[in-house]
Amino acid sequence: EPQRPTTRSQRGIVKPKKFTDGTIRYGNLCSTGEPQSLQEALGDSNWKKAMDEEYSALLRNNTWHLVPVKQGMNLIDCKWVFKIKRKADGSIERYKARLVAKGYKQQYGIDYEDTFSPVVKIATVRLVLSMAVARGWCLRQLDVQNAFLHGVLEEEVYMKQPPGFEKSNLVCKLDKAIYGLKQAPRAWYSRLSTKLISLGFKASKSDTSLFIYQKEAVSIYMLIYVDDIIVTASSEEADSALLCDLKREFALKDLGDLHYFLGIEVKRNKEGIILSQSKYARDILSRVGMANCKAATTPLPATEKLSRYEGDPLSADDSTKYRSIVGALQYLTLTRPDLAFSVNKVCQFLHAPTTIHWTSVKRILRYIKFTVEIGLKIPRKNSFLVSAFSDADWAGSIDDRRSTGGFAVFFGSSLISWSARKQATVAWSSTEAEYKSMANATAEVIWLESLLAELGVSLRAPPCLWCDNLGATYLSANPVFHARAKHIEIDFHFVRERVAQKQLQVRLIPSKDQLADGFTKALPIHKFEEFKYNLNLQQV
Repeated sequence: EPQRPTTRSQRGIVKPKKFTDGTIRYGNLCSTGEPQSLQEALGDSNWKKAMDEEYSALLRNNTWHLVPVKQGMNLIDCKWVFKIKRKADGSIERYKARLVAKGYKQQYGIDYEDTFSPVVKIATVRLVLSMAVARGWCLRQLDVQNAFLHGVLEEEVYMKQPPGFEKSNLVCKLDKAIYGLKQAPRAWYSRLSTKLISLGFKASKSDTSLFIYQKEAVSIYMLIYVDDIIVTASSEEADSALLCDLKREFALKDLGDLHYFLGIEVKRNKEGIILSQSKYARDILSRVGMANCKAATTPLPATEKLSRYEGDPLSADDSTKYRSIVGALQYLTLTRPDLAFSVNKVCQFLHAPTTIHWTSVKRILRYIKFTVEIGLKIPRKNSFLVSAFSDADWAGSIDDRRSTGGFAVFFGSSLISWSARKQATVAWSSTEAEYKSMANATAEVIWLESLLAELGVSLRAPPCLWCDNLGATYLSANPVFHARAKHIEIDFHFVRERVAQKQLQVRLIPSKDQLADGFTKALPIHKFEEFKYNLNLQQV
């Protein structure tokens, strides 16, 4: 029997090290040079200046007023959070200090009620960008400084004075929201949406973080991700007028043409734009200490089948770091559909990762090293047709025999949405697995149709769903229940209803031409390169 790895080095985990530039690497993770304590920040002029600016902004905004402590008051703490904001090339843009309330000490019904965060769906971002690029509209990026501070609180919330700025034994009664409060995103969204509606915008029902303005020949779309905003308009004059109106009420910063949004780099060329996360990918490699690793041509070997029973369990610290890296990889899939299946696979073992799973994560990182400059192309030439491809790998999991389903949805030639996910139940046949995957793809298509209707886009033909399983294709059009299909849950049969109403076309496609094949299984190198090409992935 082969000897099992017992030491940290044998399991591929690097010991803590301190480098000459002051960074510390511990368990494959590297610190960012940001202060770890209040005393450390107060001793640095850059961070002290950032704290003074934040505190002054809070006072100018009339965020609170001081009151004496009362018995029975739910008093919450606060802390400083430090972050170095960097540009797309990695250089330092500014030092940022933010005062954050410890909202986890709030009590429901006393100092907060409803909570939610205004976060736009990334598929909505891709769709709006594809329409803007195809129509030649301007794309502008805005940033709201101290966005949450603009929200007006309806509840009574009491907070201790900011550490390092205490002046008396009084406490702060918050009049406006502050970062960290459970209701802060709701208060900010309410304030912003009220202003936009007063200017003639309408909130989308398909994505509440998308606001639409359509009047005569002028169209404006606004995408909101908390305090980061993308605006695209058919007229630059209307875009500038909107910016002036918003500046009167909010501390708005115009960042110019869209170039860097939520860690996503937007680069323009003659064919359209390319969305990439090259800097983010390099940061992940640096955190793990694999910036100079040997590259791999595919994220997972085509013959490997991961199991939760193989390998030795990682220690508690190493398991935490495994989850941290896998979570970072999930965010990388926003522009990297080629990573969707492999990242979904290693996500299935977050509860109890082993050395084998960690080896698979390192294989993914080696592939990222090979393709660090790759991005998702949104072409300038587009058509108003919606097409989807669905596929499934029947009983692909060797642990529970569940199938993996995947789909890709295109608007014209632009890839808008994709998915690679293990199905919730065991499928009795490949037909059932494919049919379930078709249902998931159809649900995404219905959502996309609804969003396009709100954006004023009328489709020239019903959406087309391509499937490579003859039985599933037949099942979507046959209203008669057969013995082999009677056990399938009723909610999957809405595909048949869409087909009967001529709102969806389901067509058969040869397996060799199936674009969604790479979302359900690991592919050999030649098929994987073809898979990437079909998804519009190319070098930046």
